[in-house]
Amino acid sequence: MPGIFEPLPGGGAAVALDDVEISIIRSLAVQLLELIGPGPAEDASADPLAELFAEGPSEPPSDPVLLRLFPDAYTDPEATERQKAEQREHSAEFRRFTENDLRAGKRENALAVVRSLDALDADGAVLKLSTDDSRKWLGALNDLRLAIGSRLDITAEDDTDVLYHLPDDDPRKPMVMAYLWLGGLQETLVGTLMR
Repeated sequence: MPGIFEPLPGGGAAVALDDVEISIIRSLAVQLLELIGPGPAEDASADPLAELFAEGPSEPPSDPVLLRLFPDAYTDPEATERQKAEQREHSAEFRRFTENDLRAGKRENALAVVRSLDALDADGAVLKLSTDDSRKWLGALNDLRLAIGSRLDITAEDDTDVLYHLPDDDPRKPMVMAYLWLGGLQETLVGTLMR
């Protein structure tokens, strides 16, 4: 069935996509890659352990989408001012040691989406994913939905109810349609991986 992931014998998942769907997913994945940014420069003469111990940023991103993709590890809105200061300090330390790896994982997932779509024949096709690639797709679909949801200012499930009833001339409508469609893809992919 088009637009719905189905399990493959032996593991993995398949979905039929037309050219427009392929183009939309690929474009969104490329935009996500651009937002996440490039990986560390590869220098063959560099110490191979240096990247392992490289520190990431300690400040949260200023872009709300990146902040949603890489949130602070410690937050309690009901904390006292002293506790909030401690949380910022702990979050900065956590971010310094984890964000580079998180970015690399998100980059790898988005690249897996782009590469698998680029490998398809023209005029739409059935995309067949291994179990490993299915997991990467699942991660990328989640990140895409988080990014779009952040741009649409969706902070709770109740916020999506309003989006269902937007007039067709609302400029947010295309992003809402992409958000909902990606949610359907994500849901069916989760279902195939749980079988």
